[in-house]
Amino acid sequence: MSAAFLALFALGAAPAPRRIVSLNMCADQLIVALADPDQIAGLTEWARDPALSFYAERATHLPYTHRSAEEVMALKPDVVIGAPYRTKAILAPLKTRGVRLVEMPRMESYASLAASIATVAAAVGHPERGAALTRRIDAQLAALGTPPGHGRSAAYYQRQGYLTGTGTLVDDMMRRAGLTNIAGSMGRSSLSQIGLEQMALARPDFLVMDDATRTAQDRGSAMLRHPLLDSAVPPSRHLYVPQALTVCATPGYPQAVAMLMRQVRAADAKDGSHPAP
Repeated sequence: MSAAFLALFALGAAPAPRRIVSLNMCADQLIVALADPDQIAGLTEWARDPALSFYAERATHLPYTHRSAEEVMALKPDVVIGAPYRTKAILAPLKTRGVRLVEMPRMESYASLAASIATVAAAVGHPERGAALTRRIDAQLAALGTPPGHGRSAAYYQRQGYLTGTGTLVDDMMRRAGLTNIAGSMGRSSLSQIGLEQMALARPDFLVMDDATRTAQDRGSAMLRHPLLDSAVPPSRHLYVPQALTVCATPGYPQAVAMLMRQVRAADAKDGSHPAP
């Protein structure tokens, strides 16, 4: 068991809270994974959106709010997780009634996912479930085998030309698949815009994109189907991952990495590539 979980067992020793409210879309995922359904007094409205939530199906029948301080107070929570700064200030008086306001760590890597699991597991009164979940994710990652990327370049390219930089969850997933985020060599921030011509000149070995952009649905996604982009990076080297697996670090993290690895191997097999080990 990790030191983080050992440190948090003391917090989890108290009776499990009976009314948990989430004000954070990423916290929703872990609360659904770790809490009993009857403990959950309110998730965010995004928890049941399959485009954003890994656990959308499980959250379908769970209560939700629109994250207003008034709604939260009316729910009489024991624990509020992931309140944004302004809402947290409004909810501060709840502390005098014994309500815990729990902050969420930034979830930009697998390490931060493990820390978040520990935090939420303790907050919902089930630290042992958090430890078990982390062990399960570790085992899933270990079973993925050798990363097939071999250091080749990749760009996570989104609607309207947004490029995801280093130090992000997607960057972490790409590195685990053996890919190098081209945004680093381009000196780009965590999120920036880059035109088609510039991306075509950069010529990454792979493009990683949201699964929903496989077909052009609007102007923002149409640019990702432009012939110029296809000529620079052949469609066989376009890798797709659902946004629900990339918008937050969730227990679906191994699934996202597996998707990347599987598609890299398929592209190499199709093109007859044999990257150097």
